Amino acid sequence: MLNITEEDKKWADQVWEKIDAKMRIVAERNKDIIPYTTDSEGRFIDCAKGEFPYDISWWTNGFWPGYMWLLYVGTGEAVYKKAAENAEELLDNAFAEYDHLHHDVGFMWHISAGVDYRLTGNKRSRLRALYAADFLAARFNPAGNYVRSWNADADMDSEGCHKLIIDSMMNIPMLYWAAEEHNDDRYKNIAMRHADTVMRTHVRADGTVHHIVEVDPKDGSAVRAKGGQGYELGSTWTRGQAWAIYGFALSYIHTGEEKYLMTAKKVANAFIACAAQCDWMVPLDFRQPEEPKIYDTTAAACAACGLIEIAKTCTEYDVKNYLNAALKLLKAIDEKAADYTDGNDNLLNYGSEAYYPGRGEAGRNTAIIYGDYYYTEAIYKLKGFEPLFW
Repeated sequence: MLNITEEDKKWADQVWEKIDAKMRIVAERNKDIIPYTTDSEGRFIDCAKGEFPYDISWWTNGFWPGYMWLLYVGTGEAVYKKAAENAEELLDNAFAEYDHLHHDVGFMWHISAGVDYRLTGNKRSRLRALYAADFLAARFNPAGNYVRSWNADADMDSEGCHKLIIDSMMNIPMLYWAAEEHNDDRYKNIAMRHADTVMRTHVRADGTVHHIVEVDPKDGSAVRAKGGQGYELGSTWTRGQAWAIYGFALSYIHTGEEKYLMTAKKVANAFIACAAQCDWMVPLDFRQPEEPKIYDTTAAACAACGLIEIAKTCTEYDVKNYLNAALKLLKAIDEKAADYTDGNDNLLNYGSEAYYPGRGEAGRNTAIIYGDYYYTEAIYKLKGFEPLFW
């Protein structure tokens, strides 16, 4: 239970009402698509009919149905349930895109079909989520103790190393669920061994994290770090920090292993210290130049979700530390980046994909569906709704 003040509870209630008022209209308008970002008119672009890579196998395609399920749990409105179910049906086509699937099947099916099954008992949804979990488990390298992130075309370097990415910490919760559903601890063991490897290879001494580390498939040892989607090698990509905060917190929730909670706190403390210097409006990378201004509300919203879960585990002093940080992040988004009108389909502005050189403004300070998802999930948590979607 979160012991939030009456003032903060009132604020969360008001934000939830504004999200619901907007999204009832937006969900009806988009109930037959799977969105990722918006066009120049503020309308969602459909990944279910898009061209590779923004097609049915695109890694974010579970966030729209997950978003709809969050709103359905909190409101009981049928329009959200219908939009979630329609997207889940469309996502079946991604199973045929075997060569384009990778570890992000957790993002794609855990909070879509997995949530559908856990909420409604839908047997077809259960099968979808278990297919995805088995696919993810099959990517486990027992010699290196990690779940392979990407496929050979994007993954293996000339020395035969594999790229292991911090995003993976948000995909392995599906394996914890599968262990319980199958009554088979192999899935849990895979997830924990992977988490242990990432903890060793990606988390720096100061609590910041690498996005990408190339590892030796023979023993899982770190060979070299890569710059990834942050500003440069050795910088602090904020969404990677957020994946680590929430991902390690979730591994603690599912296993009770204190080492994961301690790692989540370590990464969270680094994030909080940096975000406080930015007035809680989080940049794409904490070490990026002052100009141009590139923000990433997806990182702030995801981090807030993890901070709220950490706060639930803490003493009274630490609760204030982590919960207050989450509230500051969310209130900065509410004030500076949220669009509660129904003219634009997206909820949040100022999401950014990466600091890729040469792309100009492409993918920067824009609408991204998982920003909307995590912001809504954070408010869902503040209101005390259950269940935990991950």
